[in-house]
Amino acid sequence: MSGKRRLMFLYNPKAGTGQITAQLSDVLDTFVKAGYEVTVRPTQKYHDAYEQVRSLSDDFDLLVCAGGDGTLAEAVSGMVERENRIPIGYIPCGSTNDFALSLRIPMNIQEAADNAVLGEPFQCDLGVFGEASFLYVAAFGLFTDVSYETKQEMKNVFGHMAYLLEGMKRLANIPSYRMRVKYDDHVIEDDFAFGMVTNSRSVGGFRNMVNQKKIVFDDGLFEVTLIRYPKNPIELQAVISALVLQQMDERYVYSFQTEKIMFESRELVAWTLDGEYGGSHNRVRISDNKQAIRLMLPPKSIHRVSEKYIAEPDDDVPYTE
Repeated sequence: MSGKRRLMFLYNPKAGTGQITAQLSDVLDTFVKAGYEVTVRPTQKYHDAYEQVRSLSDDFDLLVCAGGDGTLAEAVSGMVERENRIPIGYIPCGSTNDFALSLRIPMNIQEAADNAVLGEPFQCDLGVFGEASFLYVAAFGLFTDVSYETKQEMKNVFGHMAYLLEGMKRLANIPSYRMRVKYDDHVIEDDFAFGMVTNSRSVGGFRNMVNQKKIVFDDGLFEVTLIRYPKNPIELQAVISALVLQQMDERYVYSFQTEKIMFESRELVAWTLDGEYGGSHNRVRISDNKQAIRLMLPPKSIHRVSEKYIAEPDDDVPYTE
């Protein structure tokens, strides 16, 4: 057998505008020059990345996936079910790429390919939602079904604006969710229009929705954002303005950090996990699996997203060097 290290490359040919296919030769050349023996598999269907990673043989040293955040989330979900969890490199080429932006993974495909094989492994937190896992967001309410209902063609053309445009259609009929929320020693009972448990600085293309000064990805803590249901047109306008300006108003928003949280409601509430449908539930327990996976990041990026290094609020500029 060859003494070379082995790399599995999974890519979603339909992600974004399909630019990964056009650059496939250069990407593979980068992997080979880094000393890897490469196996290539395009994903064929929904959850294919999850199945491929979960059944991956133990003689691979590195997994690299290319696609949108959904492709990465599938790969991570498959990896966490394995005993032998190898590092994951990510080449973001989806419509929004929230998690890559948050972790300062390069947006340029070739630079991301370089990082995937030459970066440093970073031990990142992972969310646990019942028996499922999620990478960067579990959410309910306003906008949460937009990502899996918006057509791929619309995402390709408009990017994250597609989520906003589709979601704005719903503002005239905002649903209300009466929930009891328990975390640490606190209990909140209120009517909500939207809620999310995140490990990300950007969700659906919106930045600053997570109202925390310091967000790191290996501290065992989630950032929780709950938007109260607007009771009158003035409050509705304030919520809309907050979304458009991407500045959350504390009068209408609960914002805190926690390692585990419970949501209870009388009716079934639909949830989304990393932009995909996560089922309807009236009781949800979410916890943080601290440093559960290893992602390949640029060294300078690690110093901006790890609790071991970060000292100042981040400026949200993706790392591109």
